[in-house]
Amino acid sequence: MAKFPRRRPKNAVTPAGKAPRRTPFSRFARHRDVDGPAKPRSRGIYLLPNAFTTGALFCGFYAIVMAMNQRFEHAAWAIFVAMLLDGLDGRVARLTNTQSEFGAQYDSLSDMVSFGAAPALVIYEWSLRGLGKLGWIAAFVYCAGAALRLARFNTNIQVVDKRYFQGMPSPSAAALVAGFVLMMVDLEVPGVLLPWVSWGIAMFAGLTMVTNVPFYSFKDVNFRKSVPFIAVFLIALIFALISIDPPKVMFPLFVLYGLSGYVVFFVRLAKGKPVSIVQTEDETDD
Repeated sequence: MAKFPRRRPKNAVTPAGKAPRRTPFSRFARHRDVDGPAKPRSRGIYLLPNAFTTGALFCGFYAIVMAMNQRFEHAAWAIFVAMLLDGLDGRVARLTNTQSEFGAQYDSLSDMVSFGAAPALVIYEWSLRGLGKLGWIAAFVYCAGAALRLARFNTNIQVVDKRYFQGMPSPSAAALVAGFVLMMVDLEVPGVLLPWVSWGIAMFAGLTMVTNVPFYSFKDVNFRKSVPFIAVFLIALIFALISIDPPKVMFPLFVLYGLSGYVVFFVRLAKGKPVSIVQTEDETDD
């Protein structure tokens, strides 16, 4: 009977002077020194969450291009799509356990383009150009406010109350600007007729991003717990209202959110509670 060589055990010792057997996949395996531990793999970049971030970055760039081509409806919708992708990348990273420092920094740079530079250029090209220096100053205040807001968020992320944002978040500020442009385009109102309204919205959004006004973050909402029936009904009602006429419904919603931070600010001030949400000591729940 023919005898076949047995497979070498995994823990078998390679004879001296003989190189270990290499396979097509050997280069992907960890290399072990003769008397040392296995070498760690080189640090890479996670594809899935960063793909969503790249999509948001593309939407911001697309909004800039569309604004330069005077196609403001496309530019506004691109900013809203960037908001959706920006909300998904972090959640996907947490669900798949692929968080990384690279992803966090890449997300901030993408947000600066999509929610900082893009909305400023869109509203400037649509309405603020006719104001001359005052127009581009308002656009710059918004852009600088978004940059400062993102930088402060990255440095204060460990000391801020998770229930609130410190200042208006940049996606909400971008939605306020883009929502106004989208609603006016839908109503066929040219931007040259509303330069001072656009100026006020750009200044309000830019300055609110760098204030200490607390905005509810919805991060304490637990989607794994049961909720009352009325909550599901309200969510369905909101989606139904948005589907009726998105441009006319979304802008008032973001206006309400932009004013909600000041309501919380003055309520906490009236109750004698600290209005700053940077945690310096333990605070009882509201």
